[in-house]
Amino acid sequence: MQYKTELHLHTDLVSPCADLPYTEAAERYLEAGYTTIVVTDHYSRPIVEREGRSWEESMDHFLSGYRAMKEYLDGRANVLLGCELRFDGSRNDYLVFGVTEEFLRQNPTLNRMSVPEFSAFAKENGLLFVQAHPFRNSMTIVKPHFLDGIEVFNGHKGHDSRNFLAHAYAKHCGLIPTSGTDFHHPDSVISGGILTDAPITSVEQLVAVLKSRDYTLICEGPCARDGDLHNIHASEF
Repeated sequence: MQYKTELHLHTDLVSPCADLPYTEAAERYLEAGYTTIVVTDHYSRPIVEREGRSWEESMDHFLSGYRAMKEYLDGRANVLLGCELRFDGSRNDYLVFGVTEEFLRQNPTLNRMSVPEFSAFAKENGLLFVQAHPFRNSMTIVKPHFLDGIEVFNGHKGHDSRNFLAHAYAKHCGLIPTSGTDFHHPDSVISGGILTDAPITSVEQLVAVLKSRDYTLICEGPCARDGDLHNIHASEF
């Protein structure tokens, strides 16, 4: 038996672009057979540096989607914390795996860093730094030595993520490949994530599994037709 983990999901409680109640999203993932969901709400200045809020209040808001989904799915699926980070002055997005509530509270305003600064910071703190959908319009691919990985499959059918280019680039550079549905909307098609031989139950285990490349990328749904992608074992990268 293999276990499904979603690596890219947004909740309506935090991400302004998400408009499906998190409870409905959760039920869809249970129906699709996922055992773990990584909540990657947007971490950017408009969300974490809202005027009139203290840092603690800002973090309470940022963590509210993760906490609500974790409570709702208690005992039915594992819910882990991640984030989709956007640095000030940039339109690029980065998935960050390995963060905890305590870590985010103790390290404020990560969005104010530069790519080189955060890359070094991530390595010092055992985080994985993955560029999300790097070949969409308005995105700029960064130098690979700053990254741990590339999202080679993004299942958001509302964007042309050019997954075939991301796949080729990650393979050429030897970067860790990830896959995610980028779940936001009522019409989102659950189509991404990873398959593993054991369920992923902690952020530490998630980071270890991604580093090991002992998993299969889930590449399904409408966006899998982009370049005729299919489920791929990460060891191929």
